[in-house]
Amino acid sequence: MSTSVSTRKRLSEGLAVTQKVFIRSRNGNATKIVREHYLRNDIPCLSTACQKCSEIVVPNAANELPKFVLSADPMAIGLGKHYVVLDTNIVLLAIDLLENPSCFSDVIIPQIVLDEVRNRSYPVYLRLRALCRDSNETKRFIVFHNEFSEYTYINRQKDETINDRNDRAIRQTCEWYGEHLKETGIKIVLVSNDKLNREAAKSQDSDKYTTLNLNKYVDALPNGEEIKDLIPNVDPKTEASLNEEDLNEFTFPEYYSTARIMGGIRNGVLYQGNIQISEYNFLEGAVSLPSFSKPVLIVGQMNLNRAFNGDQVVVELLPESEWQAPSSVALDSEHFDVNDNPGNEGDEGDDVVASKNPIISDKQRRMLAKDAIQAQKAQKVRPTARVVAITRRSWRQYVGQIAPNSVDLQTAGTQNVFIILMDKCLPKIRIRTRRAAELLDKRVVISVDSWPANYKYPLGHFVRDLGTIESAQAETEALLLEHDVEYRPFSKKVLECLPEEGHDWKAPVSVDDIEANKADPLLAKRKDLRDKLICSIDPPGCVDIDDALHAKKLPNGHWEVGVHIADVTHFVKPGTALDAEGASRGTSVYLVDKRIDMLPMLLGTDLCSLKPYVDRFAFSVIWELDENADIINVEFHKSVIRSREAFAYEQAQLRIDDPKQQDELTLGMRALLQLSIKLKQKRLEAGALNLASPEVKVHMDSETSDPGEVEIKKLLATNSLVEEFMLLANISVARKIYDSFPQTAMLRRHAPPPATNFEILNEMLQRRKNMSISVESSKALADSLDRCEDPKDPYFNTLVRIMSTRCMMAAQYFYSGAYSYPDFRHYGLAVDIYTHFTSPIRRYCDIVAHRQLAGAIDYEPLSLDHRDKHKMDMICRNINRKHRNAQFAGRASIEYYVGQVMKNNESLESGYVIKVFNNGIVVLVPKFGVEGLIRLENLTDDTHSAEFDEVEYKLTFTSKDSKNRREVFVFDQVQVQVRSVLDPITNKRKAELILK
Repeated sequence: MSTSVSTRKRLSEGLAVTQKVFIRSRNGNATKIVREHYLRNDIPCLSTACQKCSEIVVPNAANELPKFVLSADPMAIGLGKHYVVLDTNIVLLAIDLLENPSCFSDVIIPQIVLDEVRNRSYPVYLRLRALCRDSNETKRFIVFHNEFSEYTYINRQKDETINDRNDRAIRQTCEWYGEHLKETGIKIVLVSNDKLNREAAKSQDSDKYTTLNLNKYVDALPNGEEIKDLIPNVDPKTEASLNEEDLNEFTFPEYYSTARIMGGIRNGVLYQGNIQISEYNFLEGAVSLPSFSKPVLIVGQMNLNRAFNGDQVVVELLPESEWQAPSSVALDSEHFDVNDNPGNEGDEGDDVVASKNPIISDKQRRMLAKDAIQAQKAQKVRPTARVVAITRRSWRQYVGQIAPNSVDLQTAGTQNVFIILMDKCLPKIRIRTRRAAELLDKRVVISVDSWPANYKYPLGHFVRDLGTIESAQAETEALLLEHDVEYRPFSKKVLECLPEEGHDWKAPVSVDDIEANKADPLLAKRKDLRDKLICSIDPPGCVDIDDALHAKKLPNGHWEVGVHIADVTHFVKPGTALDAEGASRGTSVYLVDKRIDMLPMLLGTDLCSLKPYVDRFAFSVIWELDENADIINVEFHKSVIRSREAFAYEQAQLRIDDPKQQDELTLGMRALLQLSIKLKQKRLEAGALNLASPEVKVHMDSETSDPGEVEIKKLLATNSLVEEFMLLANISVARKIYDSFPQTAMLRRHAPPPATNFEILNEMLQRRKNMSISVESSKALADSLDRCEDPKDPYFNTLVRIMSTRCMMAAQYFYSGAYSYPDFRHYGLAVDIYTHFTSPIRRYCDIVAHRQLAGAIDYEPLSLDHRDKHKMDMICRNINRKHRNAQFAGRASIEYYVGQVMKNNESLESGYVIKVFNNGIVVLVPKFGVEGLIRLENLTDDTHSAEFDEVEYKLTFTSKDSKNRREVFVFDQVQVQVRSVLDPITNKRKAELILK
């Protein structure tokens, strides 16, 4: 039995306490638990119109007074001048509308709303916090701490749900604000789509505030008509904002209840995991589950049951009679059901029939799971499952374009249209807009609002347009948004953290300077290395120089080798707005035509950058290496350096190769090159992998910024020189920080790939080339890759390495307490421990590693944030996601500009077949780094006579040109006509390949 009693008493002027006394009884023993919640009467309303709060407000722990933000002359509607209070569902549904600069100017967010939003959607929470943090002349958002105000805190009543209590707390906040600001003439408007909440507000019959739903509030705004497209497109069953004719007969299976899900997972008959939709077939997904050696397949629209790529789903295995092999059909959402009517949801495709599942007991399902595990070991047939619940949505803002054939050009008013998304793994989105004709040739941003069971396509709303399709600005912004890259200018609060001297900042002339030591007490701990012959070697045009090197012969015949890394943490201190922004961005993003910086340009390209001929602060790793490149000793120092020269890779190579150059700097560079060759050889002997990717470089015209030509990236010996010493520095730092912080060291691991990842590639190699790849260890994999040589085709080995790279696991950042030491191993580099230390200007991981190394050498104490496992886990999750997104954004930028180069340059190129379907082949063109699906209808006029041999990875068809029968196998080298075309359905430019 458990009972609780609430009391409230005043402790002192301005401070009260509410006590909850819980009495629990178990086996006759009573336990008294007292919880105290402190309340204040000096929490200000933060309105500049209020005269009372300025007299009672007190400074915070940093001795700063809160800033009064809400306008004294807010927007007037029919109700007069007003402030808006929002409930949780409005924030979650309409965050895009809240961010729009033309509405919602003065907004009060009760603390209880902020807390609920954080629990339900962390990305929306971060966007809301940004609105409150970055209030300006047009957007004034404040958080009112209603849970700590004596006037607005309420106790939960008997039999009252938590949601009802929170709704009542929001209404109490509105009541207090209405009374508090009565003399100013400013009204309070509660905006809520919760019908019960609005009715409860009306039943109070209060004149202190007014309650409106979102639609009615927007209607009341002077610019309401202009922003109506941004109102969320909600399920008509829950909100009567859509017409009766929108209801339809199409029905997905209903999701299981929470109780059934929890019981099913506990009993081992339901499974939870993240779904990945196939890049070649949007009606096929896969879920990796711990018990299964291969991902379980989800096939068909009904079995996918409204799941988006990346959603966390709960699945139930289907009967064994429905298990099947992965699909051999290529199918994208863009060209599927192109004639569907967005105003009519009743159309049901032939291949979206739900599984006729017999009723199966829990015992039978557990037997089914055992059969599934055995089946995966034995054959190509894979267990299939269906989605029965979605526990976490991956929804975000998406970029796409209106499907032209979904627009009725004769309709001037609001109409339903389809948005085809840039991500071809995702379905079309149905939105309502008045601007359909105007937006036809635009890239647009939309948000997904809901996907009711009786709708074939998800419902969303328009957010904004980015500009005309194919314009460089629109396409670049589109790919940044699509990959969640923060590209807005740095905020004022971030820029205020930069040194006041700006570009005039200079490192002290001497580390012993008395005045300089007064300004920076840590300066005396730095080592002055300005006498070392240091240089940097980077790509051409590099301005954010992270690293520099030196080598010097020691009297004992050994070499002193130094890697010097920009000391970013001297400027980026923990707990500052600058640090928070760097942590949020996670990494710099490199596009063909621009760079999106992690840190402001003042630091990245000037004060931190190890530019030549100027003094700079650095973090130095200095080894003593013998003639075999074995480490005799290693030291770590915060330092001051002066780089003698900044070389591009090619310049450095020419200088090393020039026998006339015999100066000390060049001799040091030659020594570095020789030592790097020995380091690389030792890595390769240990089993380090030498993988490949189809990387190309796009040359831009320096005057017009137009793309000029495409070339395959070339690697020089100096590329390897820098890489080897950066690897060595990362390994040395990893060992040091792990020794000092064994639970929270920032590290990077690369898990070994499951053998199942290489099954298909191995089958292809065995069938076509009588070769195989061994994955028993990284050494075995490296050796087997070396053996995959075709004397007739020198590119074949590179092709196999490219395909092997796609079978690998992704490397990931982690904190050392998350895994046992054997799992720290980096499979690709064949080292037992690794981190990233050498690029702090462009990677946040490196900033954390710098701080931990500074703590390890007793330079300065380590921030508590980097000693806390939970906080380190959050940092690692974010930088893993941002790192992956940055890679995808960079590739998408190259793909766009390659398309622009090819637009006017049709050419015949050599390509390689890397995948064979029963309705087409996928060909990789190394010269452009592009791959494309050549559909069966573009290979032959007689598609019915085509034959697909799944065992031999062969497609046989009657050639369009010669009318002869032709066989195409995987790994075949083929000639293709390459041209860039604009897809008439999607308005996306892509490489079109025509087999010759």
